[in-house]
Amino acid sequence: MRFILASASPARLSTLRNAGVEPEVMVSGVEEDSITAPVAADLVQALAVAKAAAVAAEQDGEALVLGCDSILEFRGKLLGKPRSAAEAVDQWKRMRGRTGLLHTGHCLFDVRSADTFESVNRVATTEVRFGYPSDAEIEAYVATGEPMGVAGAFTVDGLGGWFIQSIVGDHHNVVGVSLPILREMLGELGYRVSDLPATRGRGA
Repeated sequence: MRFILASASPARLSTLRNAGVEPEVMVSGVEEDSITAPVAADLVQALAVAKAAAVAAEQDGEALVLGCDSILEFRGKLLGKPRSAAEAVDQWKRMRGRTGLLHTGHCLFDVRSADTFESVNRVATTEVRFGYPSDAEIEAYVATGEPMGVAGAFTVDGLGGWFIQSIVGDHHNVVGVSLPILREMLGELGYRVSDLPATRGRGA
């Protein structure tokens, strides 16, 4: 079974590979700013569906297509990727010492043919408590460029890990794809993880 990741996120790809799965990568091209919703869970789910649907529509044979999208909910506001370094610095100064909710929408399409498919959707939420980096540490972190490409301007699996105090919930969800949720979605469609293409060296 072909397994396609409808995302350009290197963190999602790395998470799947480290878990023994080797997906194809096809970026959806969905204009994220064109999709809006007042509630974080609804927004990430709508974006995940749009991404998966766009790539699924391009397939004319059997394939599983996974779309994901993440956003940080912090003090009543929805925080995606920062638009500038100054915004990232300001955001971190507000987040430090506080807690936010990282929401990731998941949509999995089971494409049987060009006009036959089934899909399942899930949203996973993880609580993230931020440490208290100094102003200098924040500016140095933002200067690396890492916060500019990720929801909430932080990572837990990269340089941002130094500034994450604790996590309540699925660690992989913060990276961008919840492995337990994906396993459940596969099961709902009648598949197992072992049905997916394996990375080299994965056992049976």
